[in-house]
Amino acid sequence: MWIEENNKLHRVFTFKDFKEAFAFMTIVAELADRQNHHPTWTNTYNKVEIWLNTHDAGDIVTAKDHELAKSIDAVLKS
Repeated sequence: MWIEENNKLHRVFTFKDFKEAFAFMTIVAELADRQNHHPTWTNTYNKVEIWLNTHDAGDIVTAKDHELAKSIDAVLKS
């Protein structure tokens, strides 16, 4: 579940292992590039944390962030 806090959408994803987490990040990188909207994120072993906000709109959450979050969620359902 995405949580909006401090002008960012935030979510933590936990996977079976590093390989699964990295595969997820690769897919998300492609989505972000297609949408020209790139996340702030970290990866530690099987955990990926993502923060979304729109820098060119003054670092606030916009429709672009919600759209990318929805696309990321769809990755998990496929």
